[in-house]
Amino acid sequence: MELPTPQDLRERRKSLELTQSKLADMAGVSQPLIARIEGGDVDPRLSTLRRIVEALDEAEGRIVRAADIMNTNVRSVAPDNSVLEARDMMLDAGFSQLPVIENGRPLGIISNADIRHVQEDNVAERPVNEVMSESITTVEPDTTLDEIGVYLDHNSAILVVEGGETVGIITEADIAAHI
Repeated sequence: MELPTPQDLRERRKSLELTQSKLADMAGVSQPLIARIEGGDVDPRLSTLRRIVEALDEAEGRIVRAADIMNTNVRSVAPDNSVLEARDMMLDAGFSQLPVIENGRPLGIISNADIRHVQEDNVAERPVNEVMSESITTVEPDTTLDEIGVYLDHNSAILVVEGGETVGIITEADIAAHI
């Protein structure tokens, strides 16, 4: 990755018709720091430079966030629903998994694989919370597409949570649809 020079940052800011103050507000830094960086008087920390570049990217409309691609119609089951109810919901919707949510809070996820791995005859009658996987990845609505991609490399779905409440879900299909 090639780091932008102070001149690159100044030219990019000006081409977007942003003042140093506006860029500073967007990046969460001070205006004098922007001026010193653009003047070549200071070498910013990498984390500061990253925030400035992300602010410029966002001003150009190049940053995609979770809120931009999530599905807000989250089909879910409650922890006390039966496994049979969860399976029927998955079949009806054409899903292979469903988040387990109680009072808006994500508790886990139940998938066809979770159901298959239970070696009991009465699995359909058991409550979802006895069969579900308890770990599920959650992100905030402002999480970037790059971060989401990393999470989806290890998870089949990600829940978007704001203030403790589930507000959306993202799967690989959502990423593909966006692209």
